[in-house]
Amino acid sequence: MVSATIDLLKKELPVEEGSLVLSKDVKTGLVLVDVVNGFCSVGAGNLAPVKPDKQISYMVKESARLAKLFCGEKWPVFAFLDSHHPDIPEPPYPPHCIAGTDEARLVPDLQWLENEANATLKCKDCIDGFLGSVEKDGSNVFVDWVKKNQIKAILVVGICTDICVLDFVCSTLSARNRRMLTPLEDVIVYSGACATFDLPVHVAKDINGALAHPQDLMHHIGLYIAKGRGARIVSELSFAAL
Repeated sequence: MVSATIDLLKKELPVEEGSLVLSKDVKTGLVLVDVVNGFCSVGAGNLAPVKPDKQISYMVKESARLAKLFCGEKWPVFAFLDSHHPDIPEPPYPPHCIAGTDEARLVPDLQWLENEANATLKCKDCIDGFLGSVEKDGSNVFVDWVKKNQIKAILVVGICTDICVLDFVCSTLSARNRRMLTPLEDVIVYSGACATFDLPVHVAKDINGALAHPQDLMHHIGLYIAKGRGARIVSELSFAAL
């Protein structure tokens, strides 16, 4: 019944997904959103999966593969790391990804980025990475990264498709439209390297204040809204001869 409902909604709210060939002709940067233990590693924290999750595991695998390829070609990589002060809550979520803990670190397959000169890592204390990039002096680390590297397209991957990924994509598109991110033109979301969490109705009803969050449906909705805001959604990714 649930799968049939999801299939019906996908039919009524279709997301046309294209293909992307990456080449040196277009300066492209990779943006990794919150591929950290606290969201991806089983049992790592309050918002981590409680058991192995196929969608999340594939996202991690693809994110790591892309990061290796981009760094191998010396193409720019930007990684957001959800990171919170223990005394500053983020309603409606329980404490998670506390700064200085393993929860706030990249997953093991990506921890090599911590020592990668080609990668820029930014800890963020809010859902939206664009806002989380604002420094005390008013500068924006992400905006500076785009301009410094003269990036014309960003490829966005990570978790959660309908929360942190979506909020970042929407803010970035608005900033692009206001010409705050010149020369950025395209914001591209690779659906296979995005994921979200699963909280079925029958589980959510026993958690005080929780909202049901069926994984496949919310992943689809995240992509649908991102596309409606102006992002390109791709399901196939390849590299031209480099």
